[in-house]
Amino acid sequence: MALHVQLPTRFSPPKIPSNRIYANSSSPLPSPTRRRALSLFTITTFFSGLAFSHGCSSNYGWSKPAFSEFVELPNSGGVKALDLRIADGRETPSNGDKVVIHYYGRLAAKQGWRFDSTYDHKDENGEPTPFEFVLGSGKVISGIESAVRSMKVGGIRRVIIPPSEGYQNTSQQPIPPNFFDRQRLFTTIFNPTRLANGEGSTLGTLIFDIELVRLSHQ
Repeated sequence: MALHVQLPTRFSPPKIPSNRIYANSSSPLPSPTRRRALSLFTITTFFSGLAFSHGCSSNYGWSKPAFSEFVELPNSGGVKALDLRIADGRETPSNGDKVVIHYYGRLAAKQGWRFDSTYDHKDENGEPTPFEFVLGSGKVISGIESAVRSMKVGGIRRVIIPPSEGYQNTSQQPIPPNFFDRQRLFTTIFNPTRLANGEGSTLGTLIFDIELVRLSHQ
């Protein structure tokens, strides 16, 4: 399955292969240990499926990405990244810069459910509205800040964000504008029963595809 990228300004939403098998949520889970094992299996399968199924189109001269090509970003708290498009240029964002991105956000614990996308946010002309934030402000989840620090304008990067670098509360950005998406996202990540069962290491794992649209020095 190819990852189709529309150049130069937007990229297509990743498609989740339908032939992967996930744990049936209606099946009995007799112990916390089994529940944790199934959660880890689901996330591992999802990550592998993303990486191996989204080979980049040969039209762009890219090779098919492999799971082993995800690398941990320095000083990121465990954020892993796979560059889908490396842009030309030298500048990367620094603290205090205004950063503008497009993104697709997915939740691993919900089998890759896409909870938000900037391409669903429209302006008065019906055009997609990118997300803006100031790097280092602390208003955005740490995993996204870590992801963009080493990106160049025009680059596209897929990142796997562990719970420790994801949402720590319900006020951190980006926040899905749709109430039902927002509710589903946060009730999954902060589910007290599942957290008590030791699933904290999997519930809040996020996958973001990020395109750095522009940056400006403040």
